[in-house]
Amino acid sequence: MTIDVSVERVVPLPPERVAGYAMDWRHDADWTQGIRTAELTREADAGGFGAGAEVTRTASFLGRRIDYVLRVTAYDPPRLLDMESVAGPLPMHVTYAFAPHPRGTLARIRVRGGSGGFYRLAAPLLARQVRSSLRKDLRDLELRLTE
Repeated sequence: MTIDVSVERVVPLPPERVAGYAMDWRHDADWTQGIRTAELTREADAGGFGAGAEVTRTASFLGRRIDYVLRVTAYDPPRLLDMESVAGPLPMHVTYAFAPHPRGTLARIRVRGGSGGFYRLAAPLLARQVRSSLRKDLRDLELRLTE
């Protein structure tokens, strides 16, 4: 069984501001549930952060420590950041999308992934937990930017 979870929220700020913060890996631990650390471990081919860059994250999920590496597959600020896991306990694809909205920015996060091993047994719980975490992520993103 695989998971495919999407959430969205309107953030009352322009896309450049919302995406600029959310797409910066240095802020991952500030607004993303469970992430303890994030580190740029490979720069993009053109240098810095962009397509081909890799970010290593350490997180806690369902009571377990998870170390994984996400490679940027598409980077089009302030519209899109798409990443897929290249190392970690389960295959994962994460997409952040930002679009203008009459009240600010429509922010979306989508997580798709396989649920192998331990996670296969917990797939229904995993999907619910991911959805809940993503909703909190977008809430915390808004709070960070509007405080």
